[in-house]
Formats: sequence, C-alpha cells, structure tokens
Amino acid sequence: MRTLIARLALTAAVLGSGLGAAAADTANIWVRADGSNFMPRIVDAYNKAHKDQIKLDIIPNAEIIPKYGAAAAGGTAPDALSLDLIYTPSFAAAGQLEDITDWAKSLPYFASLSPAHVKTGTYKDHIYGLPFSADASVLIWNKKLFKQAGLDPEKGPTNWAEIAADAEKVNALGGNIKGFYFSGNCGGCNIFTFTPLIWASGGDILSEDGSKATLDSPQLRGAIDLYRSMVKKDLVPAGAQTDTGANFFAAFAAGNIGISPSGAFAIGALNTQYPNVDYGVTFLPGKDGGWSSFAGGDNFVVTKGTKKLAVVKEFLDFAYSLEGQTILAKYGSLPVRGDIAKDALKDLDPRYQIAAEAMAKGKTPYSVVFNDLINSANGPWTQMINEVFFGDDVDGAIANAQETMQSIIDQAPQK
Repeated sequence: MRTLIARLALTAAVLGSGLGAAAADTANIWVRADGSNFMPRIVDAYNKAHKDQIKLDIIPNAEIIPKYGAAAAGGTAPDALSLDLIYTPSFAAAGQLEDITDWAKSLPYFASLSPAHVKTGTYKDHIYGLPFSADASVLIWNKKLFKQAGLDPEKGPTNWAEIAADAEKVNALGGNIKGFYFSGNCGGCNIFTFTPLIWASGGDILSEDGSKATLDSPQLRGAIDLYRSMVKKDLVPAGAQTDTGANFFAAFAAGNIGISPSGAFAIGALNTQYPNVDYGVTFLPGKDGGWSSFAGGDNFVVTKGTKKLAVVKEFLDFAYSLEGQTILAKYGSLPVRGDIAKDALKDLDPRYQIAAEAMAKGKTPYSVVFNDLINSANGPWTQMINEVFFGDDVDGAIANAQETMQSIIDQAPQK
C-alpha cells in the first residue's frame, strides 16, 4: 500500500508540474531570398525572447510564388508568408489567405502602417495582408562625376529637365562615363523606377481599382520622351537595351554612371560593397517638380486555416515593435510603421530618411493579375517599355500594350 501511494504521489507531482504551463508552439514562415538578410535576424530575436517559436524557410525568389501556390492548394503551405506585396490580391482572390481584417484594424498603430501595402493587402474590402518589409524608389547620383562635370555635387535633379541636363554634362566627360542608366528590358525594374516619374506628373498606368489600363496619357508619353532623348544623345550605355535587370544596380556601382533611378536597397549595398563611390540620394521627380515612389517590399500573409494563428500574431506584433522595426531597418528593409520610422532609422545613414519619406508617399498598382501585366518577360508592360525606349513605333507600342493589358484585366476576377 505504501508503495502504491508513493507511486500515485510521484505521478501527481509529474502531472502537476505541467499544470498552468502550456507547451511551446512553433509556426512555420516562408520568405523569399530577397529577405534573407533581415528575416533570419528578426526571427532569431523573436525566438530568443519568446516561448513560442518561428521556423523560417528561405525560398529562392523565382520559386516562392509557384511553390506557395502549389503548397496552399495541396494543404502543405506554411502558416504564414512574407509575400511580395504585388501578389497579395491574387492569392486573396484564390481563397488561399486568412481574412485578418478584425485583427488588423484592432492594432493601435494600424493607421500608421504603409498605406500602399495595406491597399494591396485588401481584397473586396477585407484585409488579407499587412506590411512587413519595404523598399522605395529613389534617384541616385555620383557626386564625384557631378563635381568633375562642374555641377553642384550636393544637389540632385529636381525635375525632368535637370535630369537630362545633368546627365548630358556628366556624359561630356567622355571615355567610359555615361550620364544615365536604366535596365531597358526589365518590366519589374521600370515599374519601380520609371512609373514614379509618371505619378509625380499627375498620370497613372492603371485605375485605382486596377480595372482599367490608362497607358495612353501625356504623362506617360512625356516620360518616354525623356528616356528616348537620352538614348538618342548616347547618354545611356548601349547595354541598357538588353538589360533584364542584371545591371539594375551594378552599372551605377561601377562608378562611371552619373545618374540612375534605383531603390533604397542601394544605400546599404553601396555603403558596404562599394564604399569608394560617393553618391547622393533624392526623390524621383515629376516633369515640373514634386516626386513619387513605388512602394515595394512584402506583405505578411497568413495561410487560410492555419492552427498557429496565435503564434503568427505574436511574431508580427514583435516585428511591428520599435525593436523589430529597428532590426528590419538595420538589415535592409525600410520601416513600415510611419509613426516610429525616424526612431528606427536614427542610428543609420541619414540618406535612409529620404527613402523612408519616399516610402510614406509610395504607390503600388493594384491588380489581381499584376505579374501577367507587369513582371512577365512576355507581358504587355515589358514589351512596351523596350520598344518605346529604343524602337521606332511609340504609338503602336502604346496602343498594343493598352489593348493587351485591358484584355488581361477583363478576363481576371475583379476587386
């Protein structure tokens, strides 16, 4: 009897030790390779401070969209995903994402989250994605070349005429120096860096809800004329015509380009990899001034039906804290909370503040078929830009792209 009582007491003690102490849970999150610098660091910081854990998988950029689509359809998707924001409407329309409207709107800082990200995260008035990482469009110039060309090295162009004039003066230095660079056969690059010129001038390429293509405008034609004139004056290296994005950043980093549209990512890359390049950062201007930016980066989305929602929410709350936003900023993402952006960036290169300001006014075209319209190498946007920048039939290229875009839109589910 004494032995039995002792055994029962031991069993009760063992069971009692677990009372009130729920087992730690683990959620699986995917991120595209573009986030491989900041995502592991924020996950590590979260895991060290929380009982619940995050298991992170980094997926190659070209694989993450088809892989997630297949996994979601097959019931093997991760609990959450840091997803290129442009794809959020597509996955929401496919019914593969969790509706997080109530949670999102309950966040005390919801109104301070990047509006462009929130817009692309919304489908049929419900929220399926919230901002996670961010990049903004900027214009960068080589201060050394500006000084050699007799320009003020501390003053970047503030309108289209100044872009052209400054590029021409730098180009006149001769040799292998060119005034301007852009990737002429890259749809994604040019939606990021060319479209802001149009937005800042009062034009657009799509209606607000993505239901209408609006390519044929004076603003688009004016921006095309700016690029064509620089190409015709030989201010742009010949290799730009066939560049599908491989030299989007590398051309400027080589030190022989005067001006180039780029992204905030270039600040960290130049500082760490090309410290000898002395450069300035400014906004992408409109024809007569003003400025705009593409809002790039990722939305944080939750797979429909996940059983780890509590862990996912806890992780995103950490990412939105000042500590989380500071980690993201330090390792390559602009903050997505506007109310604490300055604090998150205060110890970093002050040029990031310009990018953060651009981000706050950033735009992202809304479409459930964004990839088919813009990013696809065979899509209407990519086909059009190469022809209008370097070809002979500008009117035909615009008309064809307008018709093709509208056809693709009309066959897709609408907002």
